[in-house]
Amino acid sequence: MKLSIAVAVSTIAIKMGAAWVTGSVGFLSDALESLVNLVAAVAGFFALKISAKPADHDHHFGHGKAEYVSALLEGAMIFVAAGMIIWSGVERLFDPQPLEQTGLGLILTVVASALNMGCGLALIKAGKKYRSATLEADGHHLMTDVVTSAGVLVGVGLIALTGWLWIDPLIALAVGVNILFTGYQLLKESLSSLLSEALPPEENEELDSLLVEIGEREGVTFAQLRTMAFGRQRLVYVIMTVDPETTVMVSHEVADRVEEEIDRVYPGAEVFIHVEPRGVMHRRLLLTRNMAGILPASGRKN
Repeated sequence: MKLSIAVAVSTIAIKMGAAWVTGSVGFLSDALESLVNLVAAVAGFFALKISAKPADHDHHFGHGKAEYVSALLEGAMIFVAAGMIIWSGVERLFDPQPLEQTGLGLILTVVASALNMGCGLALIKAGKKYRSATLEADGHHLMTDVVTSAGVLVGVGLIALTGWLWIDPLIALAVGVNILFTGYQLLKESLSSLLSEALPPEENEELDSLLVEIGEREGVTFAQLRTMAFGRQRLVYVIMTVDPETTVMVSHEVADRVEEEIDRVYPGAEVFIHVEPRGVMHRRLLLTRNMAGILPASGRKN
């Protein structure tokens, strides 16, 4: 995140320089998006510091959701920047201005884009490695900025070749709409994560397969697998059914081995295993279904 902050400051200076020497509202819109990158990087830096704190008396499962608050702030800032960009584009559409020193402006923007691309790829890689929503969100935002800059470069190049000044504000409007969509996606994903979504389907399937394998080896069965993910944390809850004659000590040892297996696949996961004697779980499910009105009336007892 420190790298992201440094790159954001550098690209703001470079893109503002490009906007100043050319007078292009397209370059200005690109610089405003980099300003959002800076705000997001600073917020992300503090969010990561908070989320890295261990569990305490008031936060039994740690502070991982702080990362999603940062992502929400970044999404909100994207909407503000988009509004500013669209406003500037509309103004310039009705009052076109000639561009100057477009060659220098293009060179400066290419340099800024290269910085953003390098930083963005590094953030995405680190985000996947550490399961960090903040790092991934910031990385994808920077990559969106690279795409935006590419569009601006093409547009300004066309203006230099054709002299059609109306292309410049249209580029700014396109940039504004593009980052509005980016902001919407970011807000949607962050809100879903704050609502404690389950693990992705592929990870749940991997867990199911692992539990089947363990069950066959240990002579137990598993039911009602439930998962939750927030930030870098994963919660796994499952019911393990054992033979009614199995002692508490043996059941506990099996549960410990299950936790170790899950931790091997998902390091650091919080695993909760509830042990039930075989047969009790089946009766409980039947009772639950009966009370919910799932069983037909003929199958119910008064």
